[in-house]
Amino acid sequence: MTTVRHRKGIKASEVPEEPHGKHWKLDGKVLPGGKVWKKVSLVTGGFVGISLGILTSVYVATLHENDLWFSNIKEVEREISFRTECGLYYSYYKQMLQAPSIQTGLHSLIYDNKTESMRTINILERMNVYQEVFLSILYRTFHIKKFLEPIYFYIYTLFGLQAVYVAALYVTSWLLSGTWLSGVLAAFWYVTNRVDTTRVEFTIPLRENWALPVFAVQVAAISFLFRPHLRPAHERLTLLAVFISTFLFSLAWQFNQFMLLIQALVLFTLDSLDFLPRGKVTWIYIIQVASLLLVCFLQFFNTMIAGSLLISFNMSTLLARRLQNNLKTGGLFSRLGKLFLHVLLVLCLTFLVNNFMKKILNLESDEHIFKFLKAKFGFGATRDFDANLYLCEEAFGLLPFDTFTRLLDTLVFYAYVFVLFVMAMAAAVVAFQNLRGSANNKSMDKLQKCTMLLKPGAAYNLVHTILFGCLALSTMRMKYIWTSHLCVFAASGLCNSDMWGLILKCVRLYTPQRVSVMRYLTPVLILLCLCYKFWPRMMAELSELREFYDPDTVELMNWIKSNTPKKAVIAGSMQLLAGVKLCTGRVLTNHPHYEDKSLRERTKQVYQVYAKRSPEEVYRVLRSFGTDFVILEDSMCYGRRHGRGCRLRDLLDIANGHTMDGPGDDEPDLKPSQYPRFCEEIKKSLPSYTVYFTKVFQNKTFHVYKLAKHKKAT
Repeated sequence: MTTVRHRKGIKASEVPEEPHGKHWKLDGKVLPGGKVWKKVSLVTGGFVGISLGILTSVYVATLHENDLWFSNIKEVEREISFRTECGLYYSYYKQMLQAPSIQTGLHSLIYDNKTESMRTINILERMNVYQEVFLSILYRTFHIKKFLEPIYFYIYTLFGLQAVYVAALYVTSWLLSGTWLSGVLAAFWYVTNRVDTTRVEFTIPLRENWALPVFAVQVAAISFLFRPHLRPAHERLTLLAVFISTFLFSLAWQFNQFMLLIQALVLFTLDSLDFLPRGKVTWIYIIQVASLLLVCFLQFFNTMIAGSLLISFNMSTLLARRLQNNLKTGGLFSRLGKLFLHVLLVLCLTFLVNNFMKKILNLESDEHIFKFLKAKFGFGATRDFDANLYLCEEAFGLLPFDTFTRLLDTLVFYAYVFVLFVMAMAAAVVAFQNLRGSANNKSMDKLQKCTMLLKPGAAYNLVHTILFGCLALSTMRMKYIWTSHLCVFAASGLCNSDMWGLILKCVRLYTPQRVSVMRYLTPVLILLCLCYKFWPRMMAELSELREFYDPDTVELMNWIKSNTPKKAVIAGSMQLLAGVKLCTGRVLTNHPHYEDKSLRERTKQVYQVYAKRSPEEVYRVLRSFGTDFVILEDSMCYGRRHGRGCRLRDLLDIANGHTMDGPGDDEPDLKPSQYPRFCEEIKKSLPSYTVYFTKVFQNKTFHVYKLAKHKKAT
């Protein structure tokens, strides 16, 4: 006879996990058929997940090849295709490979005097480039040069990480739903929403393309960790996986502390409402801090990491727990009062600890981020050049509305909103009952239904998607960390038997057979719809062949290599100079890695070539950085990309206290400059300019001027 277990009214963090697949019991023993079915399902699901990951990797690699004709263009064109900061990161991989030995290459990174002129900086401290170092060591140690060019080894590694990314999303969805069909749907949604889930094919070396696949692995490991009744050995192995993935994520991306802070807030919220087992949450807090401290050590005690809000928050949370042991006792109002005091205590301790750490470390590297956030959320206008530079970048603006149009087109957003609504309602019921601390029989029955749906792993992913969704809405660049998880969350909800069971019970249509039909039929129908709608588009996209074409930049790079000394110092825009370093190896005045206060000030000074300044003043500023050549770009001088107030020249005028060009109102205290705009006036070759600057190169896009040596600006 089949045995049936009845659930007690228990909290979400204590709900036992339903076994996946069919497990028939007779006299307390699992029948062999159930074990065989489970093993077949596990092997099949694993094979499907790995296959989908590999196919996605091949897909994005093919798109990259077709878009640029990467295999046919020249090496300088391949390098130029790594735009802005991407080129800077790849240059260190190239630098390690060109060094006589690995030791010499590491020494050149630790004592680098080419990235910022007249300064020796530690690249391993300032930037997250350990992945480039590791790849270069692998390339040299195993003599991969015999089989593959360095640039292909690099890009294929990144495309290979996409396979890891999709596999991790697949596993997370499988864990949450109990069926690998959910993982298939999540993977399909990830690919069909590629425009909004990844940009790896055209920004290959970007830090997020290294970090997000590892972060997806971490989320999968955390989802598994929160499964009830894990064996001690499995729990230890899972904690190890969480630690390794958290550490690698932190090592790969400069925004690590902010992403992990949001994750810590997810854990704090759920722990406070009694959704998660406290011991496991404590371990994750410790792992986060340990990972950041280890990265801090590897980055030669980077003060920005040591003074991060995450470390202060986690330490404060653990301390507040010690001080307040009886949070979850008493009635509703008693618990709410204690919870309010607990949150207040944690916040106060966090800011006290963080301010104390920043004063000890004399930390100012991240001040531009807080200025930007203050201005972005309307806490007063600012004339700060760095904050306004971020505010005017589309990547740091609000999430565009057309993102939702594309997500609706693939049906994922409809599913996401539906699942989010059901899960949020269930979470609200469980949270209320947890805060009440006791319940009558009627409310206990409702609680049992909700806790079956909202197991700890599901609760974690629910709040995860909400908080990271808020981040994506406020800052477009961060949407990629949300949209991929959106696919997982929507797919896992549609394939979740507990969710369909709850819905069918609410409408009085519940039977186990109907639950199974809804659980499997819904994702199959969506997959068929996606294949019918997007397969022709994907085939057309794969058949579209284009070629990289940027002759002006290629001409500029070739001219610099042929006509300037190897130790020449080049000034220009951050984005262009990253390419100059990669393609020519010349010394830079500034670069796109904007996480250092002195570099931000230097960049603002170099950009005075686009402001209303006298030739003497511009010359004096450039020579103070040892500049030999300055590159002016028409696109930055005339600023057609942004409207008035957000053009680079406008930001400089505002920061300098000058009125802006063109029709429109200015703030009353802005005054007209007594000098014309430097980048426009220098082209007239007036004597007052030619005495300091000599034009040595020009094409349709760039103008290069050589600075006179040993001239004293009057």
